[in-house]
Amino acid sequence: MAAGLPLAKGEFVAIFDADFLPIPQFLQNTLGHFQDPGVGVVQTRWTHLNEDYSLFAKLQALQLNVHFTIEQMGRKAGQHFLQFNGTAGIWRRQAILDAGGWRADTLTEDLDLSYRAQMKGWGIVYLEDVEAPAELPVEMNGIKSQQFRWMKGGAENARLLSPMVLKGDFPLSTKLHALAHLFNSSIFVAVLMLALASVALLPYFDRLTVDTRVLSFSLLGLLGVAAVYFYANVRLLPRPLAPRQVLALILYFPVLLTMFLGLSFHNTVAVIEGFLGIKSSFVRTPKYNIVGRMRATVDNAQKIPISNSLLIEGFLALIFAAALVMGVVVQNYGFLVFHLMLAVGFGTVFVVSWRER
Repeated sequence: MAAGLPLAKGEFVAIFDADFLPIPQFLQNTLGHFQDPGVGVVQTRWTHLNEDYSLFAKLQALQLNVHFTIEQMGRKAGQHFLQFNGTAGIWRRQAILDAGGWRADTLTEDLDLSYRAQMKGWGIVYLEDVEAPAELPVEMNGIKSQQFRWMKGGAENARLLSPMVLKGDFPLSTKLHALAHLFNSSIFVAVLMLALASVALLPYFDRLTVDTRVLSFSLLGLLGVAAVYFYANVRLLPRPLAPRQVLALILYFPVLLTMFLGLSFHNTVAVIEGFLGIKSSFVRTPKYNIVGRMRATVDNAQKIPISNSLLIEGFLALIFAAALVMGVVVQNYGFLVFHLMLAVGFGTVFVVSWRER
């Protein structure tokens, strides 16, 4: 990006990853918003060429729909900092230059430049109704490489940009929303700590006279998150709604939650590395020219080596499976569903990652 900008001759720079297939009217639908001289970026909504290819693809589509339809639209409504998503958007060249240009000191250079530009006074316009179709990762190792990049890059930007946000002349609500945005990848650290603590404390709850049924109230929080996911995705379904589609959305949520529980260790490592300033290379997410259920033939003979992280994920699957048995033995069922989801999540991530090697 940094090397290409001096070679580009236009006032505006449209950016697409290689797997995006924008419609021919994309520029007509977006460039008019730059008539406002304060607009530095126009971002459009990603849609998914292959969300029906597999369960993993469907789950990622559900999560990304929430990001655009709830998070981006919510920040837009609150007039808080938005995010350029790295692709399917257009930058005003002057906004890039005024913000200090593209930098390679984080793995999510798009988030970095977004914030620096907005702190310089440039605005971001998000267009919910302009779609940009792209391919979702279909392999677990591809999902993990993308998640690692996003989570670590988010933590890197939190470390670098938070002091600037706090010192900036912005409303308190905007600062709070910005900090929540920058630190959102840290949720995986909290989830993993909670998961491990639940196993360690399981045999001792009777001695502590703690009634774990009280913890069932935390399910109300889950219901709130589930409602957000349901709303974001049901509004994108074609009308009239089919009962089968609505039921599928309800059933997908616990499956999505289980998958992300299984990724919590992998993503926690990414977040910790980001906060500690440990550098790593940008690992490209593999794409295979998939539209719908059709996949191009790809020669991928190179075998992925066994990593310590993969072995730990397998070990964690065994730990949480053992916690299930322990909960039955000590007749403490407060964490039964939680440990079941963790065992299935880590077990699935481990088995699928191993098979894809």
